Amino acid sequence: MSEEHLKNARACHGQREWSEAYRLFRLADRATPLGVEDLEQLAVSAYLIGRDLEFQRYLDRAYHARLQQGDPPGAARCAFWVGLALLLRGETGQANGWLTRGMRLVEGRECVERGYLLLPVAEQHLGAREFGDALAVATTAAEIGERFGDADLAACARHLQGRASLQQGAVQRGLALLDEAMIAVGGGELSPIITGLIYCSVIDACQQVFALSRAGEWTVALSRWCEQQPELQAFTGTCLVHRAEVMQFRGAWREAMAETHRACERAAQAGGQKPPAAALYRQGEIHRLQGKFSAAEEAYRQASLLGLDPQPGLALLRMAQGRNDAARAAVRRVLGAAADPLQRARLLPAYLEIALAAGDVQDARKASAELHEIEGQYGTDVLHAIAAHAQGAVELAEDRPQEALSSLRHALQLWQRVEAAYELARVRLLIALACRALGDIESAHLELDAARAVFEKLDAAPDYARVDSIRQNMRSNQHGLTPRELHVLRQIAAGKTNKAIAAELHLSERTIDRHVSNILTKLGVASRAAATAYAYTHKLL
Repeated sequence: MSEEHLKNARACHGQREWSEAYRLFRLADRATPLGVEDLEQLAVSAYLIGRDLEFQRYLDRAYHARLQQGDPPGAARCAFWVGLALLLRGETGQANGWLTRGMRLVEGRECVERGYLLLPVAEQHLGAREFGDALAVATTAAEIGERFGDADLAACARHLQGRASLQQGAVQRGLALLDEAMIAVGGGELSPIITGLIYCSVIDACQQVFALSRAGEWTVALSRWCEQQPELQAFTGTCLVHRAEVMQFRGAWREAMAETHRACERAAQAGGQKPPAAALYRQGEIHRLQGKFSAAEEAYRQASLLGLDPQPGLALLRMAQGRNDAARAAVRRVLGAAADPLQRARLLPAYLEIALAAGDVQDARKASAELHEIEGQYGTDVLHAIAAHAQGAVELAEDRPQEALSSLRHALQLWQRVEAAYELARVRLLIALACRALGDIESAHLELDAARAVFEKLDAAPDYARVDSIRQNMRSNQHGLTPRELHVLRQIAAGKTNKAIAAELHLSERTIDRHVSNILTKLGVASRAAATAYAYTHKLL
């Protein structure tokens, strides 16, 4: 019976029926202890159905069996896998112990396992932001993989080279290396665990540099790979979170929320694991944008309990609740602790938005300038769009609607290119405000109509309420003056000179001259005295 179980277990393993392979290997093992190759296949099956601790335990047995057989390189490979699994779980001390043990076994040997044991070293350099060292170590590992014809090692090393290159700002080279690794993944050339690890790592790397079109492409491929193996548990949660992020970005919010719930359910099914914190944060983001503030708050709290700092989402929630001081304190804290430019690029748009809500245009301008610096360094379409959007928002706040319109139109084209539905609607709302400031009320209404249609489809209640408020204001404000222009008109009616108004509003006299010119044009009057009379007649004071 044991031989029959073993035969069927091997067949199930080959057919990627992981749960059945795991069950049958264990039955065979109870009757007669498995040989080392079967023990390693049992370990792989355990890992792929989410039984990480058993994966480690079976590999520990395989490690000692390899040593007893006089196979140090084979034992070193077992040590590598145990060390990597521990490293991925954050158990650094034990991981380093196993990896050091593996390195000692291959010391002075020319073998492929030496290349495998370089992979965690490259990862550690990446974590320490030692990108040059990470690239050098990954290059050595890739050469070993090529020399020994080991597809797993070569692909892993290539993808690490790509990640290091991305972090150095060599985006096109980095993406090319990731794509090269993914050719082996997509072609079914790699073992199951390596396939899943590279899929997840490449998608994460693409998202880090805002190469979201590529992230979406590889997310679809990862989903397809997971769906081909219904019993797979190891990568499905990560896959679902990535899918949710891509769906939200492209405006499929309902579907994105469903994916986050599935990710949490999968975790519960896999031996009662905790839900992915990233899935809960994504839920908080969608709830916040839909105006479901209590639900958003709870989701952010749960993500925080699982170790994820729920920023900048929580700060934006506070802003939406009118708690600007709390919002600014939170976003300043996280931005102050962020050294990595790409991490700062994720925080700066929220920082800028909160600064503008608080009326701090100068701070917002600094944030916009930094986004332009980061955009220049990494240069992906999404970063270009973020920077142009930010610049337009600041120019609008500075009462420079013509310049704002140019920046915002550029952002509009970029958001269209990357299919970012919500951001596209947001930039159209700002374009409407710029058109209104320039007296082009008809164009402003067209842009508001387009923005509201998207907000309504997404159920983004706070945003379409804002559109309705702006539209109502435009109907009652037939003169077309902006809030700043109304303020200047009141100062004119009080008899103040342009110089005095400029000093009071902390603006240049030239800016006030332009405001006065716009006021006279919009009101259809020829002088300051006539503007004052218009203001009294139409009760604008």
